[in-house]
Amino acid sequence: MAEPRKWTYLMDMDGVLVHEEHLIPGADKLIEELRTRDIKFLVLTNNSIYTPRDLRARLHRTGLDVPEASIWTSALATAKFLNTQRPEGSAFVIGEAGLTTALHEIGYVLTDRDPDYVVLGETRTYSFTAITTAIRLVEQGARFIATNPDSTGPSREGSLPATGSVAALIEKATGHAPYFVGKPNPLMMRSALNTLGAHSESTLMIGDRMDTDVRSGLEAGLHTILVLTGISTPATAERFPYRPNRVIESVADLVGSADDPFPSAAREASD
Repeated sequence: MAEPRKWTYLMDMDGVLVHEEHLIPGADKLIEELRTRDIKFLVLTNNSIYTPRDLRARLHRTGLDVPEASIWTSALATAKFLNTQRPEGSAFVIGEAGLTTALHEIGYVLTDRDPDYVVLGETRTYSFTAITTAIRLVEQGARFIATNPDSTGPSREGSLPATGSVAALIEKATGHAPYFVGKPNPLMMRSALNTLGAHSESTLMIGDRMDTDVRSGLEAGLHTILVLTGISTPATAERFPYRPNRVIESVADLVGSADDPFPSAAREASD
């Protein structure tokens, strides 16, 4: 009889574990179960504003005990990508501490003088002056990278323009499209797998969005689970030409079965 598969978990953060500053019921129990059973996991976010330390503190306030090393952001994925492309390079950065810290940690110099890259990330205070500088640097030959393609982000007052919208502005002005590192680029999944030393065949991605979480998981060769506590609904999920391996109401449905997240019938259908 074959040994049970040892699963590795990748999980989106907002809409899966938390809503704004509130815990999604059952998320704390799932994280506790993963840690107790020594199941490898990473919490993923396309938001590049915060460092893993910041996000650990935010999650802790909601009641989630997630180690700093178990948080993977689009800023970290971007830094890892740039380190493989052009080690110890230079970049003009539009973004917050999550992105600038990640780039400093790989030895990058942040400058507006002939940088190798223009790197665009998330910020709540996009500067017209900084955007103009980015446009001119891209026109002069700097390579254009963006942490994630999300066009809007949430706030208490409503939607805010996010990285994807500002990237579109720079692309329109320069004629140069950015390379997006974050979801749905499967590169984000691959970098997370490499960080954990995990294999795609025994890794699952849990997300609340078909267009980013499920798509990037599928394209990276992972098993996928859609939760209905965030963006996608059963009706909107049906409109996509691809399907997750499993749809559940929330991560609470996985509590008690983290070692075997796919019932036998579902697993046979997905294999």
